[in-house]
Amino acid sequence: MISVAVDIASVLIGLAMLLAFWRLLRGPDIVDRVIAIDTLYINACTLLLAYGIAGDSALHFEASLVIALLGFLTTVAFAKYLLRGDIME
Repeated sequence: MISVAVDIASVLIGLAMLLAFWRLLRGPDIVDRVIAIDTLYINACTLLLAYGIAGDSALHFEASLVIALLGFLTTVAFAKYLLRGDIME
């Protein structure tokens, strides 16, 4: 039962990643593109978690945590850059 749920979740997460990538390419504004990148890294984390559940591997959970940390930091850096024009001030 879990394997079926993980397979369905993986397909839906992949579809969400495709839609976020589409927004990244077609975004009318830079803010839309930053939000699309933020959504992509969150979806990548959840996809890794789904693979970790399916494969019963702790390595996927650690990789997801690293991706989440780096994604958060890049989102904060993009936001500071858009507000101030400089990241380190």
